Amino acid sequence: MPNRALSTPFDDSFERYLQDKGKGRGGDGGNYRRNAARELERFAEWAAGDRRADDWTGIVPNDVDREPTFDDLDERVFREYARHLGGDRGLKQNTVQTYYRYISAWCGWCVNEGYLEAHYAQRASAMAPLPEDDGRKPGDQQAWTSEQRHALTRHVGERARDAVEAYTTLPEDTDLLDKQRARYAALKAARDRALVFVLAYTAVRVGELLRDPNDPRRRGVRWEDLSLDDGSMDVYRKKQQWDAASLPDPVISPLRSYHQLMNPPTERWPVFPTFDQRTLAGLVLDELADRGERPEAITERREEYARDLLLALDEDIRPPSITTDGARSVLQRLSEAAEIDIDHPKHDYLAPHGGRRGMGEVLVRAFGYTVAARYLDNSEEMVRERYSYIEAGELGDVATEALEEIDDVG
Repeated sequence: MPNRALSTPFDDSFERYLQDKGKGRGGDGGNYRRNAARELERFAEWAAGDRRADDWTGIVPNDVDREPTFDDLDERVFREYARHLGGDRGLKQNTVQTYYRYISAWCGWCVNEGYLEAHYAQRASAMAPLPEDDGRKPGDQQAWTSEQRHALTRHVGERARDAVEAYTTLPEDTDLLDKQRARYAALKAARDRALVFVLAYTAVRVGELLRDPNDPRRRGVRWEDLSLDDGSMDVYRKKQQWDAASLPDPVISPLRSYHQLMNPPTERWPVFPTFDQRTLAGLVLDELADRGERPEAITERREEYARDLLLALDEDIRPPSITTDGARSVLQRLSEAAEIDIDHPKHDYLAPHGGRRGMGEVLVRAFGYTVAARYLDNSEEMVRERYSYIEAGELGDVATEALEEIDDVG
C-alpha cells in the first residue's frame, strides 16, 4: 500500500479527480463531472455509515473514530457497495451499472495517482453482485414516431401562425403595451416552433444546440452560427470540436420568419433565448445599472415595456440561451397542449433526444446506415448497434419470403 494512502481520507481525492475529468477552464464544467461528483458523495456517505439501516456503521472498524481512509478500501468494500446499489432501491439494471462505473473509474484513477495499489473495483469478486447490463442506456430509447412528429410540428406551427397574425393585424390605434404583449406572444410561439422543428428534423443533440450550465463552452447556438441560405449551422459537437450540421428544408422557413420577427440587434444573440421573467429581470436591472442608470430611471424604463425581453431587444442586453432542461420543460408543455399520445416507460412527453433518435430511424430506413451515421455525427458501427432492430426486422422479412418460396415449391 503506498504510504501516502495509509491515513488519507479518500474523499480528499475527489476534487482533484473531478478537475481531471471536468471540462472547460479549471475542469469545472461538464456533465460527467457533475454526475461523478454526485455518485462519489453517495459512496462517501455510505462508507461513513450514513446511507444504510441502523445496523450499518460504515467501513471503518467500530472501535475507531475517524473518517474512512484509503487504507480501509479493498475489494470486499467495493463488493459490498455493488450489493448496496443492487439492493432494494428500485434501480434498473443499467442504472446500477452506470453508478458503479463512476466509482470504478475513480478507483482506477487512484491507482494511477498512487493512492491505491490495485484496482479493487474491477476485480471479479467485487463486481459479482452487480446485475447484468441489458445493454440499454437509461432514458435513451424514446424515438418520435412519424405521427408524433407531425402532430407536434403541426401544433406549434398553428400556434405560431395564429400568434403572428394576431400581432401583425392589430389596429393602428392599439395601445402600445397591448402591441408589446402581442409581439411577445408571437415571439414565444415562433421560438417554440423553431425549436421543435430543429429538434425534429436536424438530429442535432440538444446539448449541442442549447446552453449547458455545467459546460461553459456550450453557450447555445447564436444567429451568427446559422447560414439559412446554405442550410447549415455550426455547433459544438460531442467530440469537442465545432462542426457544421445540416438544416433541411422544413427547418429553414420557421427559422427565417422567427429571425425576421425577433430582429435581433446583433447576430450574436442566441437563437433560442430564455423567456424566464426572473432571469431577464435580473439581467436588465444589472446591465442598466452597469451603464450608469439610476434605480428610478431603470424602474421607469421597465414600466414602458410589457416584458423585459422586449426592453432587452431594444437595448441590446443579450440574454442567455435556454438550457437543455429548459427545452425539456418546453416540450413537456407543448406535448400536453398538443394532446399527443405517448406510450413510454420513462417519458410522458416527447423528449429532445427522441427527436434525434426518430430522425435517425427515418434516415436508416431510407438511405442506410452509412448516410445516417454521417447525418447523426456518429460512427457507422454505433448507428448499426443503436438501430439494430431495423436490420433484424428486414432480415426477418427476407427469411419469411424465403420460407414462403420453399413452401410454394414444395
